[in-house]
Amino acid sequence: MANNITVEVIADLEKRLRYIAGDIKQNGRKILANYPITSPQFIALQWLLEEGDMTIGELSNKNGLAFSTTTDLVDRMEKNKLVERVRDSNDRRVVRIHVLKKGKTIIEEVILERQKYLGEIVQNFSLEQTNTLNELLTFLHQQMKSVNEK
Repeated sequence: MANNITVEVIADLEKRLRYIAGDIKQNGRKILANYPITSPQFIALQWLLEEGDMTIGELSNKNGLAFSTTTDLVDRMEKNKLVERVRDSNDRRVVRIHVLKKGKTIIEEVILERQKYLGEIVQNFSLEQTNTLNELLTFLHQQMKSVNEK
């Protein structure tokens, strides 16, 4: 490795990140248990709120799910009044998925609960440690995106 980071350090970093991701996912499931949505629905709603209305194909790509799986997911969310299908005003052949108020409210509440959880976790961090962690995670994410785009 060019910057003298050892294989052991990389292995330890990967393990810690995997454990952290697992803990976040497990806590997220606990929070979602209080809401009428599944984890895949939560992820889909988040993408739609962050990126705006999407076609099923675009949402499939974001979620990493098969087109048919995403169609079923959207069908269930539409049935539960979380989203609606809307024809594109520029091209009537294109149908976009739009988040309804109920879906937006659920996502906002769940995100708030997740932020409270994270707040509990970092309450013993100093402000400097919290800022440094945020900066390092931002940099890590940027580097991952850069490598993934190659």
